[in-house]
Amino acid sequence: MYAIRYANITYKSLELRANSILNSPIKVPHHNEPAALKKPISYLTMTIPPNQDDGKARTTYFNSPALDVSLAFPQATPASKFPPCTSDYYQSNDLLTPEEQALRMRVRQCVEKEVAPIMAEYWEKAEFPFHIIPKLGALRIAGGTIKGYGCPGLSVTASAIATAEVARVDASCSTFILVHSSLAMLTIALCGSEAQKQKYLPSLAELKTVACWGLTEPDYGSDASALKTTATKVEGGWILDGQKRWIGNATFADVLVIFARNTTTNQINGYIVNKNVPGLKATKIENKIGLRMVQNGDILLKQVFVPDEDRLPGVNSFQDTSKVLAVSRVMVAWQPIGISMGVYDMCHRYLKERKQFGAPLAAFQINQEKLVHMLGNVQAMMLIGWRLCKLYEAGKMTPGQASMGKSWITVKARETVALGRELLGGNGILSDFLVAKAFCDLEPIYTYEGTYDINSLVTGREITGVASFKPAPSSKRSRL
Repeated sequence: MYAIRYANITYKSLELRANSILNSPIKVPHHNEPAALKKPISYLTMTIPPNQDDGKARTTYFNSPALDVSLAFPQATPASKFPPCTSDYYQSNDLLTPEEQALRMRVRQCVEKEVAPIMAEYWEKAEFPFHIIPKLGALRIAGGTIKGYGCPGLSVTASAIATAEVARVDASCSTFILVHSSLAMLTIALCGSEAQKQKYLPSLAELKTVACWGLTEPDYGSDASALKTTATKVEGGWILDGQKRWIGNATFADVLVIFARNTTTNQINGYIVNKNVPGLKATKIENKIGLRMVQNGDILLKQVFVPDEDRLPGVNSFQDTSKVLAVSRVMVAWQPIGISMGVYDMCHRYLKERKQFGAPLAAFQINQEKLVHMLGNVQAMMLIGWRLCKLYEAGKMTPGQASMGKSWITVKARETVALGRELLGGNGILSDFLVAKAFCDLEPIYTYEGTYDINSLVTGREITGVASFKPAPSSKRSRL
């Protein structure tokens, strides 16, 4: 076997070093040859030409600001002016109580007015718009189903509808509220002491303080029950050591709900950690392609002291987290419903505004078929989500039903958003027209709160009675 060995060249001279190398075949050493005979092969490298980056050769308008999208593409309205809701084709709104309908309209009006105009900018910057938190707090949806302690005490259906309405405009803001409310606050409400509820929930309900929920670790995602962050009992409290990853709101949370393994019992316990305590550090995870406004973080805990009064007495094993995850999984299932509603609404308006070949895109058969396909998906997703809420409210919902709802709805949402991406053509890759942003935002939702596969296995275990999360142990003995 032979290889060609290249020399380094520069743009300036284009002179080859070692003139004859290009024409000299070099034998590739056999793997059994002595190391001394294995000569390294030089590869082609290039030097950047002088003055290439000094801007002299560029156009005079190279650094000009981008045209406003309304001027650059006047034929269709961007998502900053959000489209009216046209996605409730089967009038599922009639299934809601008057109070739930009123909440839906209140949330819809707020996020369309306050979030839609700024979401593309903050999504591109991967920054959270902190100035809208008071507006979200005024909606009185934080705390969801929790009763008392300044919380709204909503029905599960109402809380789910609120989740969907925020996600319809922006999934990042929806995730911010979900982590804060349906995970952290709900854990304190279900597993906390009376004193903890009185101390933490009122300010969290008003979004005067913000919470995060730390379960996932670098080594343990789907296998979260195997987490290795430790909690060691000391006089007056506990010492936490470990690391968490992918924790939403982590970098700015005032209150952190952290799960750790009790070194005495080897069981999972829960703890409330306050911001800025010694040994605590949270840093932002960079380079995400989805939910870019959400500040997911790595949390480092090094000898963090937590007083006894901040240990959650209701978390004594991993099974206790299931009480929280059951509700939050329902809420997460409504996020892709909301995303799909928004994408459909955007496509519906776009196809009527955008013209090609002398006609609006809505006049073409293939586009109508795709739009109807999307609409059918949204109706099915809404009805599954609504039924899931009613099962929970009646005390009949099982973990398998919650898992199937979340996994099935997210699969249908991916299909729906992908069709929307096709309908918008080139504008389908611009965050200005919502669909590209929604396309990316849906990916982490498809994964968190249990991946599609894990949720399918939860349902599979329930309907077959056989758990299949772990591969069968290997054996050296032949089955023959």
